[in-house]
This record gives sequence, structure tokens and C-alpha cells, in this order.
Amino acid sequence: MYEKSSRVMVETCLESILENEAKINSMITVTAEEALRQADEADKAMEEGRWLGLLHGIPLAVKDNIETAGVRTTSGSVFFNDHVPNQNAAVVDRLFKAGAVMIGKASMHEFAFGIRSNNTVNPPCRNPWDADKIPGGSSGGSGAAIAAGMCVGALGSDTGGSVRLPASINGISGLRPTHGRVPNHASTPVSASFDTIGPMARSVTDVARIFAVIAGYDSRDPWSVNRPLLNFLPSLNDEIEGIKIGLPKSFYLENLNPDIEKLFHNAVNVLEALGAEVVEIDVPGASEMQAWATILIYSDACAFHHDRLKNNKEKFSEQVYERMITGWSYTNVDYSNAMHARELWQRDLAKIFLDVDIILSPTLPTLIPPVEEEKSLLEATKDATRNTYAGAFGKLPGLSIPCGFTSDGLPAGLQLEASWWDEPLLLKVGAAFQRVTDWHTCKPKMAKI
Repeated sequence: MYEKSSRVMVETCLESILENEAKINSMITVTAEEALRQADEADKAMEEGRWLGLLHGIPLAVKDNIETAGVRTTSGSVFFNDHVPNQNAAVVDRLFKAGAVMIGKASMHEFAFGIRSNNTVNPPCRNPWDADKIPGGSSGGSGAAIAAGMCVGALGSDTGGSVRLPASINGISGLRPTHGRVPNHASTPVSASFDTIGPMARSVTDVARIFAVIAGYDSRDPWSVNRPLLNFLPSLNDEIEGIKIGLPKSFYLENLNPDIEKLFHNAVNVLEALGAEVVEIDVPGASEMQAWATILIYSDACAFHHDRLKNNKEKFSEQVYERMITGWSYTNVDYSNAMHARELWQRDLAKIFLDVDIILSPTLPTLIPPVEEEKSLLEATKDATRNTYAGAFGKLPGLSIPCGFTSDGLPAGLQLEASWWDEPLLLKVGAAFQRVTDWHTCKPKMAKI
């Protein structure tokens, strides 16, 4: 992926952490000594002509709800402030097997339950493009660390947008895989039927490499699906002529900030110039899916945290507690109706993907919110996830890539969603877009790598 030695890359990342971490609070735990040891091992292997794998010597961060043996894993909560797992999550083992170097554990929103990446073990994470803005959530630390040059790539997790939104907000690329494609083993859940671990990096090419490493069945995750991933990397740079891209006539493109709307249509023009066929499509019912998804996500979160919510209310931040307990207001009938709505929605999506290959929309339809915002966490997260919840509700894969900057100088993202198991198509289209644009190469001033 990079020509520099692993030691040089890791040292550069650690320098960036030393200089800038106090400004953006993107890392909960930094594993500097171990990262340097792993880097030296990677360089020694290279000198001996041994290749460790697709991620040979590459410094990565891991979201702090994903378990790492011997390294504190807090899930952004004081409940787990001193939790040191004795196992790696399946995806972490796969990273190491592919030669990756772990630079540390990235900050996140408390229990992965919010758009701001505030938690009860670390100061609020901030955006490296503008420290007065949020980095997105819940994988905001992963996104901010990449943008700031503290790592080359990272793992996040996405329930309703928690990889795609921080990718958009930090000006990087991020993939939510099809639900079940990547195992969630040893990862603190929000909602098991939505959650998926996903890769993040500046370029789609790097995202694709990380995805190729972490995808695959694991019997320890009951939601993992035994669906082999063919070697798609050799075709990643194929042309996209003839691929059909659908522009929704309603909902996704409604009430956009004018800057976002302009950048979106500019991106559409780029894809058309690359040979993609762009058509308008109906996406019936899309406006209702966020509400249905909310019932399932919030109810599942309440079920998982039931004892903590009942017995240790004081250990939650006020806003996460207030947002989470709305799950108690839903009945078993509400849950059943939401499950039925999901089945119907997936059938509707299947019909759409008979006519088009990709559904295109802005990832975040608004400007990036400030850290100090008057809106409640419930309201702010609802606004931000308007275009990301529906795909997650349908268990679709989705990719966010940078598509420009708004008038306030901050990044904007383009969301591509495809049919189930079609991540290689998303990555191919994203890579084609990035071959003729340079938005993903833009970096905040603090970034050195």
C-alpha cells in the first residue's frame, strides 16, 4: 500500500498523535511500544523477502468497542473503563494475520450510540478539519484519526451510519458491508441485526484491502453468513461503463443544504463522464424506514443494556441515557410491526436492484454540526442519519466517499448503496471516481501521512 518502511510510517503516526491528540481526542488508548515492535517485525520480514499479507506493516486503529487481547477496550463507557479482554475479536486476528500494525484504540460515541463521539472515558472527539465541529459518530475517533494522519486506516462499526457518516464528515472513505459479511465477534453491540464492522481509510483502494482481509464467516458470530468473497481486488480498477446508477426522486435528495446539493450533482456528472448510466428511480416508503429502524435499534440497545440502565443510570451520560431509554416506550407489537416492515422493505429494494446497480445520495444531507450544539443527541442523530438508516434497515452494503468541500471549508460525502453482497461493485465505482478526482487526497493541516 505504501513505499515507506513500516517503522517510518508508525513513527510518523505517533508523532501526529503526540502533536495533535490533545486537540482532537481521537484515541482512547495508544499502543506505541507494541506498534513499533510490530513495525520492526514487518520491516525485518520485508528485508528477508517475506510478505506478511495485504496489510504488511500498515498502521491501523481499531474502534474501542472491538476487543483486543491485553489492550483496554472501553466501548466509550466507564462501565468498561478498566476492561482488558483476553481475546481478540475475529477481525483483529485477521488484521494481524495480514501483517497490520495496531497503533491503538480509537475513540467513539458512548456505547456506539450517537453522532457526536462523546463518551464517559475520554474528552469529546473533535474534527481535525475544524475542532469546533463534530467528527461524526459513532466511529468518529476512527475517522478523525485517519484524517489527522494518526493511522492509515481503521475499523469502525456501523449500525445506522456509524462508519459512513464519520467517513463523510472527516473527508475519507468508509464501507458498511452487507450485514453478516464481516463477523461482529467480540464487539459490543448496539443492535445485532444491524451492526457490522467496516473498514475506513482515505482511499477506496485501501478500504478494499482492509475489507478483503476482514470479510468472511466466523461461527462465533450467530449473525455471520457463510458467503464466500471472491478475489475482487484484481478487478478493482476496471471501467464502470454501463453501470446503472439510480437517483431517488424523493426523500434522499429532499431538503439538502445548497452546498451539498451542488457537490452531489457535480459527482453525478463525474460518474456519467466515466460511462455510468444515471436514471431517476422511485424508492417507495424510504421516508418511513428511519422510524421503523429506530424501533428495532433502540429496543435492542435497551435489551442489551437492560441491567445497566435499570441499576446504574448514573454511569451513563445524560444524553445517551435519555436517547437509549426511548426504546422502553416501544411495545412488542411495535417490534413485530417493524420486523414486518423490514421484510417488505427488503422486497422493495430487491425490485429496485433489478433495474439499477447502485442507489446514489449524499451521505450527510446537512452541513457538519458544531460540537456545542443545542439540539438533543436524539434530534441531532436523527437529522444526520436521514440517508443512512434506510440502507442499514435493509441490511445493504454502503460506501461513503469524499466528493468535495462545502463553503465552510469542510468535507462532504457521496453515498453509494448496492444490492446484498455487492461490495466489490461499490468499491469498483468508488475507485473509478477517485481515479479522476482528488478529494480523498486532501488533508487537514495537521496531517503528516
